[in-house]
Amino acid sequence: MDEVMTAADASSRYRSATSPPASLPSNIPLLSAFLAFSLAQFLKLFTTWFKEKRWDARRMLGSGGMPSSHSATVTALATAIGLQEGTGAPAFAVALVLACVVMYDATGVRLHAGRQAELLNQIVCELPPEHPVSNVRPLRDSLGHTPLQVVAGAVLGCIIAFLMRSSN
Repeated sequence: MDEVMTAADASSRYRSATSPPASLPSNIPLLSAFLAFSLAQFLKLFTTWFKEKRWDARRMLGSGGMPSSHSATVTALATAIGLQEGTGAPAFAVALVLACVVMYDATGVRLHAGRQAELLNQIVCELPPEHPVSNVRPLRDSLGHTPLQVVAGAVLGCIIAFLMRSSN
């Protein structure tokens, strides 16, 4: 008995025969984003040492600092998608808007929240020891980024995406 092949069957067989299955190693935008994040976090060790003349391994896990790992991540993702699918692709538009929101938030809301935490910590330190709030744990004040830290992260993200694209 003869089998009838539909157009969908033919195209799926053609795709599976001509392209490798989608997996993590071939997803350049995802790998670019993870690599940019990891490298930015690692670089914070050296920028902390350069600025404060001390090694602080906690900087690899913390937020804030130079360069912005959030900016590096979303910029690498958007750039890699733009290089792979073109700047007219809907995925690029989504990634670009996400990158803009994340970078705006890093220099706006999170930076000012960190500055407020710094001020509140200073106020709490000046309270007398018998005050009920004087023994609370200090607030994290390294939350946001300066515009320079965001730009440095964005440049790092672009470089990583271009290098990943050229190595593929």
